[in-house]
Amino acid sequence: MPKMKTKSSAKKRFKVSASGKVIAAQAGKRHGMIKRHKKFIRDARGTTTLSKPDEKIVKGFMPYDR
Repeated sequence: MPKMKTKSSAKKRFKVSASGKVIAAQAGKRHGMIKRHKKFIRDARGTTTLSKPDEKIVKGFMPYDR
């Protein structure tokens, strides 16, 4: 059998932690910061873990990063 391919868009955006959780950048920080509250900008720093349903979708795109 040939190997399955990893979605290039997924490998650029997501990372799987050692415990198997999917880590992604916080949403909503690409543009339009002037209209966002300071609290939102502070809270959206760094990365976050995806929810279980979203994690299941992303792991389907990355077959060998389990």
